[in-house]
Amino acid sequence: MSDTDTESGALARLQDDPTSRKRFLRMVGGAGATGALGLLIAACGGGDKMTPAATTTTAAAAGQAASASARKSDLAIVNYALTLEYLEADFYEQAVMSGQIKDRAVADLAKRIAEAERSHVAALEATAKNLGGMPAAKPTTKFDAVIAGGPAKILQTAAVVENLGAAAYLGQAGRIKSKEILAAALSIHSVEARHAAALNKLVGRSFKGGTPLEGSIPDGAFAKAMTMEQVLAQVKPFIAS
Repeated sequence: MSDTDTESGALARLQDDPTSRKRFLRMVGGAGATGALGLLIAACGGGDKMTPAATTTTAAAAGQAASASARKSDLAIVNYALTLEYLEADFYEQAVMSGQIKDRAVADLAKRIAEAERSHVAALEATAKNLGGMPAAKPTTKFDAVIAGGPAKILQTAAVVENLGAAAYLGQAGRIKSKEILAAALSIHSVEARHAAALNKLVGRSFKGGTPLEGSIPDGAFAKAMTMEQVLAQVKPFIAS
């Protein structure tokens, strides 16, 4: 089973949610190349001989189809990342507004992280539009239980959320078609990873962790990526039904 098949299955299991994320999750379905392949076969006319002009036209059509498929795939990934950034930005906004964080230095850190997440949202919304699509709908979140848990619960959740963001970007890096979008995604990944390191230290986590969501320093020389299916399972409790 391919990564796309696995991820599409994860999304399908969440499509019965009546909230705004339903539209987003439908958009994140695998961008199949079947349509492009069918167009190419039809244009080539099977084994018939083709004139140079027809060959050029066919190549152009195939190139356009491939380009459209790549844009669709990248748009799905951008909107997937955008939804995660919506969640992060909303979480920090609620945490700061709650007044639960009394430590001034920690509150200032939360505000700076919130500002970064809002910048990520704006950049990803613009990228989705540049790809010719619509940005994902902002989901309705539910962080009430986390906020009510006080500063310790808020910081622990923040650490999980940031580690999750870093692992999510890493998990999609190999699937991004555009070099420009890949570069932008990696720049966001780096920031998410630094946020995670700072928060891991604040909550007193050990330097090593057995999963992508634990530890101030990765368990080993290479960071652990997470698939779309794994990430969606982690964020599902934070999305209102």
